[in-house]
Amino acid sequence: MLKAGQAAPMFVLPDADMELIDMARFQGRSNVILFFYPRDGAPCCTLQATDFSDHEDEFARLDCQIFGISRDDCLKHAEFRDEHGISISLLSDEDGLACRQYGVWQEKEVNGVRRSGIVRSTFIIDKQGVLRLAEYGVSAKGHALAMLRAVKELNS
Repeated sequence: MLKAGQAAPMFVLPDADMELIDMARFQGRSNVILFFYPRDGAPCCTLQATDFSDHEDEFARLDCQIFGISRDDCLKHAEFRDEHGISISLLSDEDGLACRQYGVWQEKEVNGVRRSGIVRSTFIIDKQGVLRLAEYGVSAKGHALAMLRAVKELNS
């Protein structure tokens, strides 16, 4: 698992509109929040994505870009975005490369069955490309506001 102070792994992933987003392009320009979530449409995932969208303008004023990442494909992301009015960028990590780089693809037990999946996790990356926060196993409720406070602290 990653820790604050480490260099953030870089990757290029497509968004819901199939545009490639290269994390390296944000270095020197803006802070970045990456939140990894299990799947589009699940209640907690929807809550988390809509909460971040509701506060997107506040994050932008703090020079911070937000990206949600799951293994769903671009078309599913577009449907999810459009159905729920999500304004933040959703990135598709179908092959799981970014999930593995960030250590969020983990084995977990659900109803007595062990299987691999995304552990809901969030990372704040500063303008120099350094992880300032790495949280695994986060709760969706209230998380966007907690991250907004963390970015405010980062900027002060």
